Amino acid sequence: MRRLSIGILAFLALAIVAAIALFRFPPLQDRLVEGVVERALAQTSAELFAENALRVLICGSSSPMPHPNRAKPCTAVFAGGRFWVVDTGPGSWNRLAMWRIPGRHIGAVLLTHFHSDHIGELGEFDLQTWIDGRGAPLQVFGPEGVERVVAGFEEAYALDAGYRTLHHGADLLPPDIGRMQARTISFPTQGPQRAVIFDADGLRITAFAVDHRPVEPAVGYRFDYRGRSAVVSGDTVPYPGLVAAAQGADLLVHEAQANHMVAVIGAVAATAGRPRTAKIMSDIPEYHTTPVQAAEVANEAGVRMLVLTHLTPPPPNSVAASVFVRGVSEVRPNGWFLADDGHLIELPLDSDEINIRKMP
Repeated sequence: MRRLSIGILAFLALAIVAAIALFRFPPLQDRLVEGVVERALAQTSAELFAENALRVLICGSSSPMPHPNRAKPCTAVFAGGRFWVVDTGPGSWNRLAMWRIPGRHIGAVLLTHFHSDHIGELGEFDLQTWIDGRGAPLQVFGPEGVERVVAGFEEAYALDAGYRTLHHGADLLPPDIGRMQARTISFPTQGPQRAVIFDADGLRITAFAVDHRPVEPAVGYRFDYRGRSAVVSGDTVPYPGLVAAAQGADLLVHEAQANHMVAVIGAVAATAGRPRTAKIMSDIPEYHTTPVQAAEVANEAGVRMLVLTHLTPPPPNSVAASVFVRGVSEVRPNGWFLADDGHLIELPLDSDEINIRKMP
């Protein structure tokens, strides 16, 4: 029996050595690589564009603070055969590319304001959707100042775009398509500070003013698609205009800053001799919304599902996440969750269902 066991172990060892040697065999390595590439190129996220639902994908849930697995603020809304991107935080294009979102189907970029964590990847969105075959210049909506932002990114990417057209040819990468067009949002001088910026294919997008002072102006966006609705708050303190704009919405994607955790960071920074960090931590609570306040806003607006995103500080683990949302359940026992990159919320048409899942 002992000899049999030794023989089996010897056979297994030889098999492992043979397998390792086989995987070092160049023709087999090449075939494995080809198989991986074939599967990658065959994968798409075409189901996100099906016209049977309004879909909202969190492509960035973090804030300016670093996190190993979260991109900066980005929310993608799928409706009418296209997708609309609210804010282009650093790392967000990579997220969409990893989920095989075809960039050529982009409808527009909608900027809420011009903090770097909300605009840092605008150039990549322009470049990558152009490379994927976008059929027209990229429309970039935003409050006053969007012209400067667009012009700056276009200048920064001008040499790159020229190289690519020169290398691949104008038939593949026409220079007049690889551009952006700034679309400044303005509000009526009287009445609610709202403006419809798109209304076609069953989709209406409404911009509304929020309060992120001293960052001014700043906006949020509401999407209404064939009876379903989603609102993205942008950065703001609790604000009556946001409550009014979100009335009765199926979904509210709202920023959240845990000021009780921010205070701890500030106190520790001061003790550790980092006065600049301590000063910033003492400043930022004045122009953001806490998770509990966001829950109160959702309740007041009669929103069915609240998604907390733009997380400051972004929780690194489940314990920190529990601390982050402390008190939310007392205000809103159900109908909310803490976002992670890849959360997809589907709102089927002709239904009141809200389906939540993670992208693979």
